Amino acid sequence: MKKIIITGITGLIGKNISNKLLNKGYLVVGVTRNPEKAMKQLPGLTKCIKWNEEELTEEINGAHAVIHLAGENVMARRWNEEHKSKILYSRVETTKKIVEVINSVSQKPQVYIGASAIGYYGVQANQCDENSNNGKDFLSEVVVKWENASESLIYGRRVLIRIGIVLDENEGALSKMIVPFKFFVGGPIGSGDQPFPWIHIEDIANLFIFALENDLNGIYNGVSPESVTLKQFSSELGNVMHRPSFMKVPEFIIKILYGEGADNVLKGVKINPKKTLESGFKFKFASLHNALKMILNQ
Repeated sequence: MKKIIITGITGLIGKNISNKLLNKGYLVVGVTRNPEKAMKQLPGLTKCIKWNEEELTEEINGAHAVIHLAGENVMARRWNEEHKSKILYSRVETTKKIVEVINSVSQKPQVYIGASAIGYYGVQANQCDENSNNGKDFLSEVVVKWENASESLIYGRRVLIRIGIVLDENEGALSKMIVPFKFFVGGPIGSGDQPFPWIHIEDIANLFIFALENDLNGIYNGVSPESVTLKQFSSELGNVMHRPSFMKVPEFIIKILYGEGADNVLKGVKINPKKTLESGFKFKFASLHNALKMILNQ
């Protein structure tokens, strides 16, 4: 059986990828700061280790693939210099460490699949695809450094997936947006005209596994091909939940909550998963209406 190493295994995407791989018969080894917690959350794991160079080397040597998902939650709190430093360090330095270990072992993995983010594109007027230039804001600079940190891999396939806004009922952006709708006070944030590049949790997990099992290389956008604005998203969410969608969240509240990070909520860019579609990957939930109905069991 093929062994897959997964960092960030207790995150939303990590848990979903792990369960799918375990169901397919892979051996899955998690890398996390709290292995005991991970084993309780994912009892089927083959093993779970800490961020320890000796253990990393032992497990990566001879593994089939490494899926690197670790990173500080970008919107977990208001941005200040400390949080921005954690956002950068947790992505760039962990990637450098993983790559260093991969390059050092005698039996190198066949494929490295790294998480990246649509924050790469920043705020742009034109629609972006995988060949578009990066933006110029803080998050764009972080993603550029994050992606560059794995360029020194000396063997195997290297795949980077720029992840959009992942929809799941219990975690992430949607879980927070559902609450006001339940109390009939739901609606868009700010103008509502900003693009909302979304993807269903099952599709993003499937995309990582598709990259693992097929001959993919390079950058792929992990967003749905159906492009919507936040106003359209909120309206569809209201329709599915049978709730109105008219209570806009003022921009100043978002700025108070997130500071400099507010631009990532109030602005955006329209993103096309051009290369992802060309790879042959099939989205199970390409329709926002169907995605929300499935998530909310409507």
